[in-house]
Amino acid sequence: MKKISDSLIIEKKSKFYGFMYELENENEVSVILNNLKSEHKKARHICYAYKIGVIERKNEDKEPSNTAGLPILEVIKRNNLDNTLIVVVRYFGGTLLGRGLLTRTYSKCACLLIKNK
Repeated sequence: MKKISDSLIIEKKSKFYGFMYELENENEVSVILNNLKSEHKKARHICYAYKIGVIERKNEDKEPSNTAGLPILEVIKRNNLDNTLIVVVRYFGGTLLGRGLLTRTYSKCACLLIKNK
């Protein structure tokens, strides 16, 4: 596993930290997630998506359905990335963003990772 890129977006006081990794196999995902969970203990959500060959997975981590993991996965697929994990760690800023803005922010954070790599 190799970290390729990171990013930060602030939206209405919520902070979205993005991380992109190159994967060799699916087992690396849990190692990366455990490391991020221990580094970001006060984060409200740690959402992610990855693609390894035909395997595609996403996780919303208690965000509203299809507002976090799905937009991240769509960015991965739209950019024809493979063996890639994108994780977005959200620190809640006290204001609910609504489904539309939430979805756009997760997508924007993932796109920024690709731009920064």
